[in-house]
Amino acid sequence: MGMIVPGACVVVPTYNEAANISSLLQMILSEDDANPAWRLVVLVVDDESPDGTGEIVRRIARVEPRVRLLSGTKRGLGDAYMRGFAYVVDHLDVDAVVQMDADFSHSPGDIKRLLDGLEQDVEVVIGSRYVSGGEIDTAWGWRRRWLSRGGNLFARYVVGLQRVKDATAGFKAIRSSALSNALPFRFNVQGYVFQVALLHYLNVSGARISEVPIAFHDRTSGKTKLSISDIAGFFFHVCSLGVLRYSTFIKFILTGTLGVLVNLATFEILLSINLNAYLASAIAVEASIVSNFLINNFWTFRHRTMPGSRRRRAIRFNLVSISTLLISLGTFAVLGILFPENPLVIHQAIAIVPAVLGNYFASSYWTFRSEI
Repeated sequence: MGMIVPGACVVVPTYNEAANISSLLQMILSEDDANPAWRLVVLVVDDESPDGTGEIVRRIARVEPRVRLLSGTKRGLGDAYMRGFAYVVDHLDVDAVVQMDADFSHSPGDIKRLLDGLEQDVEVVIGSRYVSGGEIDTAWGWRRRWLSRGGNLFARYVVGLQRVKDATAGFKAIRSSALSNALPFRFNVQGYVFQVALLHYLNVSGARISEVPIAFHDRTSGKTKLSISDIAGFFFHVCSLGVLRYSTFIKFILTGTLGVLVNLATFEILLSINLNAYLASAIAVEASIVSNFLINNFWTFRHRTMPGSRRRRAIRFNLVSISTLLISLGTFAVLGILFPENPLVIHQAIAIVPAVLGNYFASSYWTFRSEI
């Protein structure tokens, strides 16, 4: 029996790319013929281009089974990619997806190199302009270079992708399994910021990311579609993603606050029926732990694909909660010894901080960790 060759789908969004699409498809298919390590199919997602791009692809697809066309109303780059990705996940049995532009800014000759990078125990390989060996076309003026560099730097640090050198890259190879894990987030951005949003949610869902250098070329045919509104939208949506970056922690804090209320209410109810105060306190603590676990499991971390059973996660959550309670008590005791003149309420407030942070990180990376 021969070795099974992995498959990949190259997703190419188009709008008014009649001058480029035929040559691009020919070059991609030539790369497929020349390098049998991966078998390729190409999905062109055309937004009803008035210049006839879709009809050109349709004619090619009639005689070339490796080419497919997906048409739809123009709603932005992000929407086109999301439709293409959803089609691949739902209808094609492939191991990976490659996203690239239709204007030859990304070389078809680099496709297999990106795909080969997926064999190095990573789920996402970025064709990067900003790692060692990466290049940008000399035709770019200083303003465009500055805008690209600045936007990339801004996105990396606001969204939390500091280790990624090219967070705005539009040339990536992604394992289908990693893409399936990221799609449930249903991020809804339409412009060029989609590249940052996609990478952000791949990272959040646990995908491991690497970069390989590429030479980025300026288009030779057609017109660039980047406008002032696209630039403004980019910075606005990156800021929005930065807020969302902390949403899980905010949910965790809100859940913990509700847990305190559950604790106090349970304690008061048990005291009202004359239960022993120490026993009432222990039951109230456990009631708040159970409450926090259920809310965290079904709300705070609900987007994650988590390994193991719910019972195992509940046991882990109890262990984490008890451990962080001991951390809080230890901090409180140490502060009382070192600063006996301070009001006890200040020590109690300070002692909450390491407990909350410890609880959050243990819950995020152990109890409710994403399956990788």
